[in-house]
Amino acid sequence: MKQMISDFNAAHEGKITIDATTLEWGVPFYSKVQTAAAVGEAPDVMTYHASRIPLAVKQGILQQITPSDWETMGLSEGDYAASTWDAVTVDGKQYAVPLDTHPIVLYYNKDILGEAGLLTEDGVPKGMESREGFTNTLRALKEAGVQYPLGSVTADGNFMFRTIYSLMGQQDGELMTDGEFLAGDNAGKLENALAVLQEWTNDGLQSTYTDYPATVALFTSGEAAMMINGVWEVPTMVDAHKEGKLFEWGAVELPVIFDHAATYADSHAFAIPANKGEEMSAEKRQAVLEVMGWISKNSLFWATAGHIPAYGPVTASDEYKAMEPNATYSSLTDNMIFDPKTPLAGVAGPIFDVMSTYFVPALNGELEPGKAVEEIKYEL
Repeated sequence: MKQMISDFNAAHEGKITIDATTLEWGVPFYSKVQTAAAVGEAPDVMTYHASRIPLAVKQGILQQITPSDWETMGLSEGDYAASTWDAVTVDGKQYAVPLDTHPIVLYYNKDILGEAGLLTEDGVPKGMESREGFTNTLRALKEAGVQYPLGSVTADGNFMFRTIYSLMGQQDGELMTDGEFLAGDNAGKLENALAVLQEWTNDGLQSTYTDYPATVALFTSGEAAMMINGVWEVPTMVDAHKEGKLFEWGAVELPVIFDHAATYADSHAFAIPANKGEEMSAEKRQAVLEVMGWISKNSLFWATAGHIPAYGPVTASDEYKAMEPNATYSSLTDNMIFDPKTPLAGVAGPIFDVMSTYFVPALNGELEPGKAVEEIKYEL
């Protein structure tokens, strides 16, 4: 992002300058934005998670991106995946400009899987099409002497929400239906998702009580043959491989454990704060629109951070299609699912907090999935 801001400033020298500030991710950032907007001191433009937009709209801290704004930027609904566009839309109005989608993917060690005969002719892990097939791949890795067939962030329920929600989505499960949590058979679908992950733990196929840095370390050291993590770890792998410190590796869409492909995603998006008592001048708004439009159209470099650019013409370009493993896993754009559209959802939100409390003991074999779901539903 620093490089893209530098490129923007160079291209707009003497006209527009972005003065950037970096804040701590999560609750500190969102609290600061809310407070700053309330006293008229928020920035002119900011990045924002799409999953947090329903709450921000309820709080009144975001300006609408109007139809004329989209026209001015030279962007439109047709430039984005339907799920990404919907993620920034509340009651038919858009409140942000998507920069990317950042799902989770399956990283894998080609050397280890290749030696075990567990790669297809296309060079991807075998067994990706079913629960039985993928579990068999994990078991074969275990039998081949791999310490951890799969590395997962099992000590952090907030992170594992992404994996569990993906597995719910593969069953067409919903966290919230018409304002009700885990309505109908959705509690059973959540239980199914937890049961799969607990089975892998109990069978020694998945790392237990592993925090985020340890999960990455297990994979990069070769102790874990595969890893579920965000696309934002792609630069870690690319840099280490260039330096000769990493094995041959790849990244693909999550395996289909249930009925069909589905992967949890969120979107980093550009938003305009609603500064209380501070009307943005027409000239300033024009500059903000230029920032959001220009960076969106020039977001190929953003893909080097692992994220999938949201602007369709970028991912359709020959340059993007030549990027690996990005081009391989970008197909999951068709299967993305976002958070429920409620002020209670979103990264660092209350749904995350409640569910993560029970995810950790369930994932690590200390709480039965059915009991975990019962407690989660009560808490929600």
